[in-house]
Amino acid sequence: MIDLLSLLPEEIETLLAEAGEPRYRAKQIFDWCRRGVPFSEMSNLPVSLREYLTERCEWRLPTVEEKQVSRLDGTVKYLFRLLDGNCVESVLMHYAHGSTLCISSEVGCPMGCKFCASTIGGKVRNLLPSEMLGQIIAAAKDAGERIDGVVMMGIGEPLDNYENVIKFLKLVGHPDGVNIGYRHISLSTCGIVPRIYDLAEEDFPITLSVSLHAATDEARSQIMPINKVYPIQALLTACADYYAKTGRRISFEYTLIAGQNDRPEDADMLARTLRGALGKIPIHVNLIRVNEVKETGFRHGSRESADAFARRLSERGINATVRRRLGADIDAACGQLRKKHTEQEKREES
Repeated sequence: MIDLLSLLPEEIETLLAEAGEPRYRAKQIFDWCRRGVPFSEMSNLPVSLREYLTERCEWRLPTVEEKQVSRLDGTVKYLFRLLDGNCVESVLMHYAHGSTLCISSEVGCPMGCKFCASTIGGKVRNLLPSEMLGQIIAAAKDAGERIDGVVMMGIGEPLDNYENVIKFLKLVGHPDGVNIGYRHISLSTCGIVPRIYDLAEEDFPITLSVSLHAATDEARSQIMPINKVYPIQALLTACADYYAKTGRRISFEYTLIAGQNDRPEDADMLARTLRGALGKIPIHVNLIRVNEVKETGFRHGSRESADAFARRLSERGINATVRRRLGADIDAACGQLRKKHTEQEKREES
């Protein structure tokens, strides 16, 4: 069966040529797909073509399995059920400039970062381009609003699913599709260095967000196993190359863990590490108070200590802000809702 939602218009044209259909039908079908309309409801297509699509293609639009809405700020956490029964998460966040959806790129995650709930249980499989695009389509339909931006910071490591992510980017930015501008898309990676070089060559004007979370190899390797393969210097060298190729400012994610990497001396070391490797390259550090997941044992400090860490970085020439916590009254932290749902299903099965 052909995964129709993963096809670009020119690929749909090839499919239609096999059926003896005119090329212009491809644009019609692509338009229906980006609106999340199933084959049977593509009303401007002949019945014979709709039947052909039903016989040859599968419909991989996720369905809403569970939904949580924050009473504090309207943030919406979706648990989406995929065609094979697996579930992934997305978070719809509202800002003054529009709505942004944080999406997943894999079912589970193989990276093993010690502070993250998404990696508990490991990776199940990659998401297809349609399953990433489908999160945007399904959330927009459910919310009744346009999605203006995408953040690839949900479950999974996007650069571990490289080919499917590149295809997704081509789909999501296509002018005849959902048409989200690349400058409104951020891709977060824990640091698969060879793929950062590859991504720089793709020429997508997206924002690269690098999960750093520590300023020394010793500290980073304790919480991020990927650092044992691609240490900090190799990662920051790749970031410098990315900036040289794209001219796009790089964002660094830094999760503040109480008593472990949130001390004044940690801020000093972070500033020295970044400026020592990147010089005057424009960067931004997003400081995130760690989400408290019982399995990790990590705790976050106060908002005041996070603000002090940001000020210390700024005093040392590093642009830094503390990320606003959205959806604090729901399971908005990545991986928590899926984990809770999976545990509930296992209890019911036993």
